[in-house]
Amino acid sequence: MASRDDIKFLSNPNIGSNRQKYCRFRKFGIRYIDYKDPDFLLQFVNEQGKILPRRITGNSLKYQRKVATAIKRCRHLAMMPYVTDLLK
Repeated sequence: MASRDDIKFLSNPNIGSNRQKYCRFRKFGIRYIDYKDPDFLLQFVNEQGKILPRRITGNSLKYQRKVATAIKRCRHLAMMPYVTDLLK
């Protein structure tokens, strides 16, 4: 019979462990989110160009709204694409 060390799991056994989320804007004291900096805003967008939700990024509600507004302004000025394949 196989021991526990010999068993291969189909899913990652560390899925249940929760990592502490934090708002990076409050932690580092960032008050203004610059919409003219697309490299910084790419952290909050997935590969298809969609804005990542708060539950994934860990932002507070106040700063998530500011990030969303900054991304939309950056898209409007054609600094970031609306839709892509493999943006990152």
